[in-house]
Amino acid sequence: MLKFDNVTKRYPETGDVLHNVSFHLQQGEIAFLTGHSGAGKTTLLKLIAVMERCTRGEIFLDGQCLSHVKESQLPFLRRKMGFIYQDYKLLTDRTVFDNVALPLAIAGFGHAEIRRRVRAALDKVGLLGKEKKLPQALSGGEQQRVGIARAVVNKPPLIIADEPTGNLDPELSAEIMLLFEQFQQVGVTVLIASHDISLISQMNHRLLKLDHGQLVSSV
Repeated sequence: MLKFDNVTKRYPETGDVLHNVSFHLQQGEIAFLTGHSGAGKTTLLKLIAVMERCTRGEIFLDGQCLSHVKESQLPFLRRKMGFIYQDYKLLTDRTVFDNVALPLAIAGFGHAEIRRRVRAALDKVGLLGKEKKLPQALSGGEQQRVGIARAVVNKPPLIIADEPTGNLDPELSAEIMLLFEQFQQVGVTVLIASHDISLISQMNHRLLKLDHGQLVSSV
């Protein structure tokens, strides 16, 4: 599903941020990406989203080589990915419904299909009935659930979560992780960047650990 083959990312001013990173995530696999601040986690996620291009090596998503994707193809490629962020990145002047519907509207879906998919996504994260609320009327945990619903509403085969529980207490963090496991059960691949070692240790999933740009663990 997702494969890194000897991937190096070099910046002229800092040198190698990632060096010869190789790993392979199967369809329906959950993996945690961890490491110290500056280890290269954010750069690795940006390479998957093709916000950056690798200096050497190859990255494959669902069999497609990301190194050769043209700029004009990026919007279509990114529909295969759902992104979840620590700070939610919700549109504060739009309702919950409109926030979740945004990827579908961009993709050109009709109103009836958008409504059906948004309601299904909100039901999945336990927020059905709060479609008309604005994000600031929700708790932090609820806002993150809106972000998750938005990430999965387009039914992407890959979810990328960057510190999704960083602003949540342990109980809410555990609930969010259970949601990710539910998506895994229907074949979605999930890559979660996280500093929360105590939470990671409770989850029986693969750990990818970066240390100064090198992958030192992949178990």
